Amino acid sequence: MSAEPTIPRAEGPSPQAAGAWAAIVDVLDRAGVSTLFGLPADDIALLRALAGRPRPDVVVARDQRAAAYMAIGHAQASGQVGVVVVGKGPAVTTVSTGVLEAATAGTPLLVLAAGTPAARRDTGAFQELDQVAVMSPLVRRALRADAPERVVPLLRHALLTATGPVPGPVYLEIPDDLLEVPVPVPDGPVPPPERAVTSVLPGDARASRLVAGARRPVVLAGGGVRSAAAGADALALAEGLGAPLFVTASGRGAVDEDHPHFAGVSGLYAPEETAELWAETDLVVALGSRLEETATYGWPETVGTDVPVVQVNRVASEFSTGFEGPLVLGDAGPVARGWAAGGAGDARWRARVRDSCARAAARSPELPDPSSGRPPRVLDVLAVLEAELPADRVLVGENGLADMWTYHWPAYTCRSVGGWVVPSEQTPLGFGVAAAAGVKKALGGRCVVAVVGDGAFTLVDADLPTLVDAGLAVLYVVVDNGGYGWLESQRSPGDGVAAGTFAAPRGHPPTLTDPRVHHEVVTDLAGLVPAVRAAYGATRSGRVAVVHVPIGLDDGPHAESVLEGDFPHLAGT
Repeated sequence: MSAEPTIPRAEGPSPQAAGAWAAIVDVLDRAGVSTLFGLPADDIALLRALAGRPRPDVVVARDQRAAAYMAIGHAQASGQVGVVVVGKGPAVTTVSTGVLEAATAGTPLLVLAAGTPAARRDTGAFQELDQVAVMSPLVRRALRADAPERVVPLLRHALLTATGPVPGPVYLEIPDDLLEVPVPVPDGPVPPPERAVTSVLPGDARASRLVAGARRPVVLAGGGVRSAAAGADALALAEGLGAPLFVTASGRGAVDEDHPHFAGVSGLYAPEETAELWAETDLVVALGSRLEETATYGWPETVGTDVPVVQVNRVASEFSTGFEGPLVLGDAGPVARGWAAGGAGDARWRARVRDSCARAAARSPELPDPSSGRPPRVLDVLAVLEAELPADRVLVGENGLADMWTYHWPAYTCRSVGGWVVPSEQTPLGFGVAAAAGVKKALGGRCVVAVVGDGAFTLVDADLPTLVDAGLAVLYVVVDNGGYGWLESQRSPGDGVAAGTFAAPRGHPPTLTDPRVHHEVVTDLAGLVPAVRAAYGATRSGRVAVVHVPIGLDDGPHAESVLEGDFPHLAGT
């Protein structure tokens, strides 16, 4: 038996940093963090600690919630942990919506917050709040550094926890009394853990036997596949089994949507050409999904009863126990690769799948005739964006009545060289507007376009100067139906809800007053292509660009009622 290895130790005490933020910045830099987002507390100790350093840099937002969305977008686009910095009390409760989004999306997010000094807790101090208790239900870990020597160890622990093996948000509180005291900083970064591949399931397991014996399988990839970068493995499984590959809304962007086995978004957003495959399947393999209701909407009653659903997730809390079938605890990538290697598939089912997927893909929206004289609709906008923007552009999504068109593949395709950043099942309003800034920060010269509703845009447009100041040249397309169109579209004459409660009539979209933002309103098809070209050109020169497109309340894939009698200028376009 060999002796335990000797661990080298540095001679003498660790170097000292001049305050907690100087120590934190040093550790984050060594960990590869390039950018911080946030609105620091009343002091500017963090900004002092960053002064004169090449990295990380900081994007100072106007709103803590928007800062969290930016950090999430940056994390999803860069593969780094997102870092958001906020103050105490109400700053922490404001950022909590972004923390909820990161938790649901499985995005690594580190929240660094100021805190009340230990000596003043429970005294009614300024902005005092039991922040650890508030954040604990939303994060992987909620931590507080109450001594100088605990700052760096807790920060390192937070980074390891946030990044995996199940990514998510972590909260670390830095009380104000640690701002000026020396903080020890050990030399060198913490090496990342070496991960053993233990998720290859034996061939005699029930789940493996069901997969091997399926004649008409369907594969579903959720947000867990995206966060684990296992999209290629999911596609390999679909190819090996001859199965269609559906994604959930939060799994959008996990796989190449030009692949011949890609079948679109499952459930509420499924194309009719591939939705019919659910009625014929004899097995569903769900990778990295909680199987929430929008993903399973419209599934036949036999799925999950007579037709088993094999679920693969990294943690047990992600399983849905409402479906009959084996539960596999493991990483989707290795599991899918193992099953793909033994897949044979049924030749008739494989041909059926490819035909259905091809017919669905053929329904991509056509470029509109600019001479028609009619106002543009959302599908016109998407077709023009597809034609005019570079192939490696990245689409950032929202989720409202009109911008929900982007969920309907192939309304806007996702080439392998492009990509998607989409909200999770939480779909917080304004996520895509702010997240686009973080995506642009991560991707630099690539085109980043966010298709958003006017309700979402107005919620976050206070941070447009943040994008301008930071040189984050995002192209925003605002499909504007006058308010919160999803709610307005559900109003009916007999329910007592006044017309215009959620979407008020108005003649034109609001004018953006910042001259540094390129802004154009498009009211007819003839102006759509020139407006998109000009906006893209503006982003190429480093300017934020906004294209406003007024649309009707009937312009949404699930709008069931139209207020033609009340607001004729909003409807029937």
